[in-house]
Amino acid sequence: MVKITDDYLNNKKEFTDAGIKVPTYDIKQKSGATKWVHFGGGNLFRAFHAAIADRLLESGDLDAGIVVAETHDKDVVKDAYKKFNDRILRVITHEDGKFEKELFASVADSLFFDQSNPDGWKKLFSIFENPALQLATFSITEKGYNLWDSQGDLLPAIQDDIKNGPEAPKNNMASLTALMFARFKAGKYPMALLSTDNFSQNGEKLQKSVLTIAEGWEKNGLVPAEFVAYLKDDKSVSFPLSMIDRITPNPSDAVSDKLKTDGFEDYQIFHTPGHTNIAAFTNTEEVHYLVIEDDFPNGRPALDKASGVTLTDRQTVNDADEMKVTTCLNPLHTALAVNGSLLGFDSIAKEVSDPDMLNLIKQIGYVEGLPVVKDPKVINPKTFIDQLVNKRLPNPYIPDMPQRIASDTSQKLSVRYGVTIQHYIDDPKRDPKDLHFIPLVLATWCRYLMAIDDQGKPFEPSRDPMLSELQPKVADIKLGEKTDVHAHLKDILSNKKIFGHDLYAIGLGEVVEGYFASQIAGVGAVRKTLEDTLSKYAKEI
Repeated sequence: MVKITDDYLNNKKEFTDAGIKVPTYDIKQKSGATKWVHFGGGNLFRAFHAAIADRLLESGDLDAGIVVAETHDKDVVKDAYKKFNDRILRVITHEDGKFEKELFASVADSLFFDQSNPDGWKKLFSIFENPALQLATFSITEKGYNLWDSQGDLLPAIQDDIKNGPEAPKNNMASLTALMFARFKAGKYPMALLSTDNFSQNGEKLQKSVLTIAEGWEKNGLVPAEFVAYLKDDKSVSFPLSMIDRITPNPSDAVSDKLKTDGFEDYQIFHTPGHTNIAAFTNTEEVHYLVIEDDFPNGRPALDKASGVTLTDRQTVNDADEMKVTTCLNPLHTALAVNGSLLGFDSIAKEVSDPDMLNLIKQIGYVEGLPVVKDPKVINPKTFIDQLVNKRLPNPYIPDMPQRIASDTSQKLSVRYGVTIQHYIDDPKRDPKDLHFIPLVLATWCRYLMAIDDQGKPFEPSRDPMLSELQPKVADIKLGEKTDVHAHLKDILSNKKIFGHDLYAIGLGEVVEGYFASQIAGVGAVRKTLEDTLSKYAKEI
C-alpha cells in the first residue's frame, strides 16, 4: 500500500506499482515568492487549477506553488489538505473504464481565510502586500460573489460590512476587498483577479462586487477615493473574463473502491460537518477547457502552456462562454436535470442512456441551438456537443446527478435558454414559435415546481432561492384534474427576470402552457408528453 504522503521522489516505485504518476519536483525547493493565490479549495481546483500549476512547476515556468485560501469550510483545509501535506491525487475517469492517476504537489500552502483563523488571515494579507503576487483565481461558486437579495437590495450582512469597513469584514467579497486595500496601501501594486467560476460574465460580476464594497467604504469615509480609482484602473487591477468547463463532481465510491484495490491507502471519502464531500483524491473527466482573457497587469505564469488553456481577447472569451452556456452544454444539462428529477433518474449517465432523453438534448443542442450560436473559433461548437453527448455525459464514472444540476434553476434559465430565444427574435428569418424543445423544457421546469414526480409521488426539489415564491403558484394543482393553467402560470411565464423575456409577449407563453397542461394530465404524462413531442417535431441528426 502507498500513502499520498509517502516520499514520491525517493520511493517512486511504490507509486508506480499503484499506477500513479508522480512529480519530479520538490515543492519545498520551489522557493520563489508566491505569484498565484486561489480562493476555493474544492474539487474543481484540485482537478484543474492544481494540474495547471503542476505542469508549470515541472517545466520550470513557475518557481513557487499555489497558495489555496478556502473560504467556506475550515475542515476542508484540515482534513483534505494539511492531513495529506497539501498533496492531491487526481483521477481522470474515461468512459471505457480506464483510470489515469496522478499525484500533484503544486500546492505550496493551504489556509482557511476567515477572521476566526488569525494565522491564515495574517498570512494571506502578507502575501497580498508583496509586489510579486500576480494573480488570484477563484472557484467559489456563483453565490460566493452575490451581495444582493432577490429584490436587488444589499444583504444585511453586506450592509454591516460596508458600515464596519476593511478592518473586520465577514463576507468573502468584503474580505477580498480588504486584501486589495492592504495591497493598495503597501504600494499600489498591480495584479489580476481572475474568476474561473462557471457562469457568464464572471469577471464583471467579481468586479461589481468588489467595487460595491469599496465604493461603500469610500462613501462612509473609511477608505480614500484613490483606492477606488486604483481598483477601476485596469492597468493596476484587472478582472479578466474566463470560460471554464470540466465536470468534477464529488468523489466517487467507484473510484474509491478502485484506488483501494490498486493499493492506495488514502482512498476514503469523508463528509465534513459543513457538508462538503471530499477525499485525498478527486475524480474528473478527460475533456477540459479554460479560455481566459489575457489581461494581467503584473504579468502572469505561462498559463497557456498547460493543456486545455487558451489565452485570448475578451470578445473571444465571451463567444466561447455563450457557446457553452447558452447552446452546447448548460441548456442540455438543465433539460436533463428537471426531466431526470421527474422521471426518477439519479445519474446523468443513466439518463442519457434513455433514448428519449438523449434525443431531447440532441434536439436542443444540434437543431435549436447550434444554427444560431456564434462560433468562437477557439472551440468548434459542433465538436463540443459531439464530445458532450458521445463521451462526457455517458461516462458512468462521473457520478453526476440530475438533482445536483437542478439547483438554482430559476437563476439559470434566462441565460441557458433566453439567449437562444433572443437570437430567434433578432433573426428575421426565424421565429421563436419555431422552437419546440426549449419551450418543452420550460414547461417541464414549471411541472418540476409542483414537487410531484411523474409517478405522482412527492419529491424534494433541489435548492433554489425562488422556490418559496414560485411553488405556491402551482401547489394546488392535482394530476388528472381540470385546471386553469393560465391562471397558475401567468405570473411565472411573464417574469423577465426568470426567462429573460415575457414569454407571452414573444408568443411562447401559450406554447409552454400547452405542454404543461399535457404534463399534468395524469401519472406518466411527463414521459408521454416528451414522447409525443419527439414524435411530432424531432429532426433526424
